[in-house]
Amino acid sequence: MFKATTLSTSLRALVGVTLVAGLAACSGASRPQPAGVNDPHETGNRKVHAFNQKIGGSGKPNRVLGAVPIEFQTVVHNVSENLSMPQAAVNSALQADLAGFGLSTYRFLVNSTLGMGGLFDVASEFKVPEHDTDFGETLYVWGVGEGPYIELPLIGPSTRRDTAGRVVDLFTNPLSYTLDSPESYVGTVTGYADSAFEKNRRIVNGKQVPISASGDSYAQARQDYLQKRRADLARPTSIAATTGPRMVD
Repeated sequence: MFKATTLSTSLRALVGVTLVAGLAACSGASRPQPAGVNDPHETGNRKVHAFNQKIGGSGKPNRVLGAVPIEFQTVVHNVSENLSMPQAAVNSALQADLAGFGLSTYRFLVNSTLGMGGLFDVASEFKVPEHDTDFGETLYVWGVGEGPYIELPLIGPSTRRDTAGRVVDLFTNPLSYTLDSPESYVGTVTGYADSAFEKNRRIVNGKQVPISASGDSYAQARQDYLQKRRADLARPTSIAATTGPRMVD
């Protein structure tokens, strides 16, 4: 249910994000490409990593998650992806990525209407490419440096830039200002569930070696995160083409 009294709050939040954009753009260079590992907080990071390992289990396939039908996992993914599109649109606009803004907006409108609130990925059936971005990528586009590596409690690997991006992204989704509770929490819940399902599927399918199986699980997690994140940011476009309706792997 939409809140009629939250328009001014949304505008203030967007103005705040815009001011942050101006400050970051003034202070940043042009898309720095880091090399190697910048980890001055390794001692503390390793303690957080050990905590995350205990909370996250052994890294082996989770039988409970694996028992969830793939069709239901697909619905969870579809809802999570759809509810993230307004946030992707905001970040695309801040990145001056007009194509990404158009795709995010179009996917949200199509899947929210024809896809019954995002339960079905109708946009992909129409061959509309997927689009994913976040405020960490926005900072990268503005030229903000990666900063040191950080492992966050419960969340896991990150960098100073991506950590700042995570904080700002708490306020960049317009839906958080327009939906009442408990609807406003659906995107967060499905997002975490989708991540858990995806991680478990990758382990089951042999696409991801459990971190705990490596000799130095901390160093392996750090390397995997930095390599993937840097590769994702360096790609020519954040738009990934699709060839049809997506069933999660």
